[in-house]
Amino acid sequence: MTSTNRPNVSRRVLFRTLTGAAATVAAVTVPASIGEAYDPGPDETKARYRESEDVKAFYRSNGYES
Repeated sequence: MTSTNRPNVSRRVLFRTLTGAAATVAAVTVPASIGEAYDPGPDETKARYRESEDVKAFYRSNGYES
């Protein structure tokens, strides 16, 4: 009988190594693509709250006296 020196690598160790390598590659490449900030534009930054009479009445009737 001949004895071969095969490394004892189980499936779990193999998949754990491959998963760790894939996560490392993903972690290295993801921050490179995050480079620009979101610009909401003038429509999303305009003031929407108006202190009208019905808003004043709502706060007055619910006890939010100012």
